[in-house]
Amino acid sequence: MTKALSSLAVVLFLGGIAMTDTANAEVFELRIYTTHEGKLDNLHARFRDHTMDLFEKHGMTNVGYWVPEGSTNQLIYVLRHKSRDAAAKSWDGFRNDPVWQKAFKASRVDGPLLSKAPEATFLAATDYTPKKAWKNGKEGGFFELRIYQAAEGKLGKLDARFRDHTIALFEKHGMKNLAYWHPTDEPLSKDHLHYIIWHESKEAAAASWKAFIADPDWKAAAAASGVGRLAKPPISVYMQATDYSAIK
Repeated sequence: MTKALSSLAVVLFLGGIAMTDTANAEVFELRIYTTHEGKLDNLHARFRDHTMDLFEKHGMTNVGYWVPEGSTNQLIYVLRHKSRDAAAKSWDGFRNDPVWQKAFKASRVDGPLLSKAPEATFLAATDYTPKKAWKNGKEGGFFELRIYQAAEGKLGKLDARFRDHTIALFEKHGMKNLAYWHPTDEPLSKDHLHYIIWHESKEAAAASWKAFIADPDWKAAAAASGVGRLAKPPISVYMQATDYSAIK
C-alpha cells in the first residue's frame, strides 16, 4: 500500500467512529476495499456483474468506482444515500438479499477476495459542491481524490477560500470540480474536507497544478485567507475509473 493510500485508510477508519445528527440528510459514502493479491479482477467482476445492480435495487446510488494509480489490490468507490437512516436500511436489505448471498458465495469458491474489512466514511456535500452531474466516464483521464485536515478552528476559512477562489481557479487551469464533502462523523467532521477533481491526463494534472500555484490570483487569495497554514498538506490519490464506473 502506498503512503497516500495508507493515510487514506486511516482517514476512512476515523470517519466511522462517532455519528452526528445527519440521520435525515442526503449523504455520500466513500469506501475503500483491499483485496488479496491477484483478487482485484475477481472483485471487479463481482461489482460489474452483481453488486452495482443490487445496490440500486436496495436504494443506493452508484456514483463512481476507481482504482488508485499503480494499485493492484485497491478499489475506491462512492455511493449516495437519501439519508443516514436510509443507508442503514439499504445495507441491511443488501446483505440479506438471497441474490447477493449467492453471488458472494460463488465469488469465494477459491477463497475470500478481501484481505480485510472494507473501510468507509460518510460525507455530506458542501454548499459549494457543483450541482451539475458528473460526465467524465467516456473522456478517460485521471481523477484525483484529495483530503485536507484544516488547522484547529480553520475549516470555515478553508471552505471560504475554496468557495470564493479555489474552485474557479481550478477550472481556469483545466481541472474539473466534481464534488466537495465534509465527513459527517466526529472527529473528522470538525476539520476535514474531501474532494474529487478531474484531469485530462497525469501530465495535464502536473501542468495544471504548476499553473495554479503560480497564478497571481491564487497567491493573492492564499495571502488574504490569513496568516499561517489553513490546513496540513493534503493526502492526494490519483485514480482511474473502472470500466463499470457509474460516471457516464
